Amino acid sequence: MDGHESEVSDERLGMVLTALGYPCDSSGALLASLAQVAEEQAAMPRMVVTEAGQATRLPFTAARVELTDEHGVTTRHVANDGWLGPVAVPGYYHLRVKGAALTLAVAPPACLTPHDIAGRNLWGVGVQIPSLRSALPSPFGGLGELDQAVQAFAARGADALAISPVHALFPGSGTDFSPYSPSSRLFLNGTLADPALCGLPPLPEHSGGDLIEWGEAFPRRLADLRALHADLPPEALARIAAEAEQRAALADSAAALGRHALFDALDCHFRPMGLAGWHEWPAEFHDPHGVAAQTFAQDHQGEVGFHRFVQWLARISLDKVQANARAAGMAVGLIADLAVGVRPGGSDTWAMGDAMLHGLTIGAPPDPLGPHGQNWGLTGYSPRGLARHGYAPWIALLRGALAHSGGIRIDHAFGLARLWVVPSGGTAADGAYLSYPFMDLMRLAVLESWRARALIIAEDLGTAPHGFVEAITRARMLGMRVLWFERAADHGYIGLHDYPQQAVAMTGTHDTQTVAGWWSGRDLDWAAALGRLPEGVGRDEAEAIRDWDRGLLWSTLTGGHDQRPAPDNPAPVVDAAVARVAEAPAQLAVVPLEDLLALEEQPNLPGTTIEHPNWRRRLAAPLADLLDEPATAARLAGLAARRPVG
Repeated sequence: MDGHESEVSDERLGMVLTALGYPCDSSGALLASLAQVAEEQAAMPRMVVTEAGQATRLPFTAARVELTDEHGVTTRHVANDGWLGPVAVPGYYHLRVKGAALTLAVAPPACLTPHDIAGRNLWGVGVQIPSLRSALPSPFGGLGELDQAVQAFAARGADALAISPVHALFPGSGTDFSPYSPSSRLFLNGTLADPALCGLPPLPEHSGGDLIEWGEAFPRRLADLRALHADLPPEALARIAAEAEQRAALADSAAALGRHALFDALDCHFRPMGLAGWHEWPAEFHDPHGVAAQTFAQDHQGEVGFHRFVQWLARISLDKVQANARAAGMAVGLIADLAVGVRPGGSDTWAMGDAMLHGLTIGAPPDPLGPHGQNWGLTGYSPRGLARHGYAPWIALLRGALAHSGGIRIDHAFGLARLWVVPSGGTAADGAYLSYPFMDLMRLAVLESWRARALIIAEDLGTAPHGFVEAITRARMLGMRVLWFERAADHGYIGLHDYPQQAVAMTGTHDTQTVAGWWSGRDLDWAAALGRLPEGVGRDEAEAIRDWDRGLLWSTLTGGHDQRPAPDNPAPVVDAAVARVAEAPAQLAVVPLEDLLALEEQPNLPGTTIEHPNWRRRLAAPLADLLDEPATAARLAGLAARRPVG
């Protein structure tokens, strides 16, 4: 964060290497691990990733190779000294040569931009799905409420709705409710599903308060889904099961769907016994292909079938919302959010084996959002596991998200190049950076977004790896330009025209203070109460610093022409901040719903769990009513009117 280099000790490196499968606690172990590395480097890769129009270095020397495209058309090419000449058409090719075969992935040079998709600059709103309310009582917002939000914002001219992650959580459990701490990123949070969007009877109505009580809400919603499933006639269940299988087969995910449904069934079986996560299950259930797991699947076909049904319900619901968004005139529709990792005891790590990291969690060194560093308690893909599986897990994740959206936001996109990994049981200070095949992962994301004609937003806040910004700029991924982090050399805020075109201009994110909360000092109240103020800085001194910053922000937003509002009058500042983002030359502007409504509380406070009501806040009234309030309606109208054409 401050430009200071830190050297990782040999002891910490050794712990990370051992977790990666390279023991190094003795001379013999070192030699064996080095031999293993050499063997892996010499092995034939399953996939080579390149870019259209560029020559490609092949992992073998051959005079001629055969390429078969996705339509089954085979062509022959000359390879000189192990180099294949440029391939013009992006896509996936089967590459064959005598004694060798692999997949060649050819990415286009860059992603589509908002101008490519719509021919103009676009705007949208950031929404936390569970916070939404409709006219009907519910314990938390789901895809039905999201569909209503889509209709409401489309009617007001919005082109996109950036949503919180909809990844699968642990079924029926209200303990791991953060959308960024999923069990699986390949499958969906079934409790968000809305049967009414699928032509089925609606779920029962349940009231909820201002804060979501997940410990009650999740089990109750799962019970409602079970009752719905039990009441469906056999012919309807057979039709749904057949459709789910067909959709999974088309997406080449039938086997993965079966494993995930089995995991959820096992989780519901073992969790009441106090066994949370597959690491705590009896050892014979640790292998999804083992006798114990497969016997359980045979003996509990109804339960496994129920969890397949829930995934079908969620998928159809989400597809319907996106279809409705496009039909209502949104140029993009939903922008899905890809969490950076998954829970170590969840479905993905159980099902994917060596494609995932084991014994390591991921986080971040100190940065502006987490001054003491962060250990998120998540894990991610193994770099060598990805290569061993021909990047199939990454491609499946991208395709799954793009199947129901017009764009994706890659959370902590620096993870494409490196992740801060921490040996299990350690703190963020015990971590080290683990390198990833950045160009391959980035090009595959570009290729999949090109195939889906979708946008890619790369969340690039924090300590960037060298060369990262330049690479995503060339690939035309949209970086994030958040008001609070766009400071000039004199510590003021950058001017309007300093915002780049190839970016998303934002007043904030789910992890930052709201405009109203910052102006009123609500974020400082939380920091003081939780002991998170900078060392040696008290609340009064923090307020004095903030008051100086208020002047800098107000001067930037208004040119100093208007009298500065008092801290307890944040509405004019919210108006000015939304107007600033709207007028920015960035091709996409996104304003969090909390800022449109001038709310003081933020959805999530990074580095906290139970200390702050993260992911629990609900709107005070149905969204339609809130958007009709004069101040909010004026902000929305101004946001639409101020967007430059581009």
